[in-house]
Amino acid sequence: MRGWWWRWTCCPGLGSSRMADIRAFCSDQAVGPDQLWGWSTARLGRVLGWPSHCLRAVDRYRREQGAEPNLEVPPCAVLPGDPAWPSCLDRVDSPPSGLYVHGDRSLLRHLSAREAIAVVGTRSASDHGLAMAEELGRALAGAGWPVLSGLAEGIDAAVHRSCLARNGAPIAVLGTPLDRVYPAHQRSLQEQVGHQGLLVSTTRSGCRVYPGHFAARNRWLVTFAKALVVVECPQRSGALISARWASQMHRPVWVVPGDARRWSCRGSNALLQARATALIHPEDLLRCLGPGPLTTGDSRLKTQKLMEAIGPGASLDELVSLLQCSSAELAPQLLALECQGELLCESGLHWRKRRP
Repeated sequence: MRGWWWRWTCCPGLGSSRMADIRAFCSDQAVGPDQLWGWSTARLGRVLGWPSHCLRAVDRYRREQGAEPNLEVPPCAVLPGDPAWPSCLDRVDSPPSGLYVHGDRSLLRHLSAREAIAVVGTRSASDHGLAMAEELGRALAGAGWPVLSGLAEGIDAAVHRSCLARNGAPIAVLGTPLDRVYPAHQRSLQEQVGHQGLLVSTTRSGCRVYPGHFAARNRWLVTFAKALVVVECPQRSGALISARWASQMHRPVWVVPGDARRWSCRGSNALLQARATALIHPEDLLRCLGPGPLTTGDSRLKTQKLMEAIGPGASLDELVSLLQCSSAELAPQLLALECQGELLCESGLHWRKRRP
């Protein structure tokens, strides 16, 4: 049946809502997509209620493909019902009719469980915004959290690059098919993300790209995310669309405060006025999130040195000095040990070992 679902997905004019119509009808009436393929246009119109222009397009396509169409599904396709299909997409209205992925497919299970952090912002970011995005990418990667963004210029690119540099798991949700790069000069970054992390698109290769694809991308970013971080954005931006989706989906929204006089910060600062949570330091976010799903033995190798440095007790600043590392690198280890019951965090970010 998978090949038949794929063939229906390729029909002109059948977007996510009409594919949802077909799936619902087949499920309710115990009819297979292969049977539906042979139905007359009039019969399809009666049971599905589609407009005549859509039915004509489907009819032309079926005649072109014939009664026994090619049912081979591209390797990059992940369809509803596949084991790798993120189950979180089944809980939203008008889910995509398919995903097209390249890279580490094991990361799909973290999208399914909403175990990733989305970081978004403007293409025309300030130096402060870019620096914060880089800090967030490093900190989240170090804490074992997959980092979601849209692979646009500015904030998206900065958070992906720093996640890559920290050997993290970047996940890019694209507004284009996998065979397109936008903007074109991001080709190298897109290839790196596809090699180390995962590229995800809801548009088949070869399809035309419309502005609506980029707007839809903001929705899927939030659907896959445990939380959303808005680093910097103007009053009209895709990041604000993401924030609205996050509010509707009850995802926590963190916002980096920006220059009140800068145009590119007006949208993000407005979110703070609307009582989004202010994010001053990446460690604040990590303290709330705890260790991520990708925490590995690599960080645990440093546990002995860290416990020795803490001794009878030490502040975060003292540990940074003793271990010659940044607070963003150290915070995930401290949080992991706190969650495991090994450490206690007292006022002033003073850490001590928990007594047996």
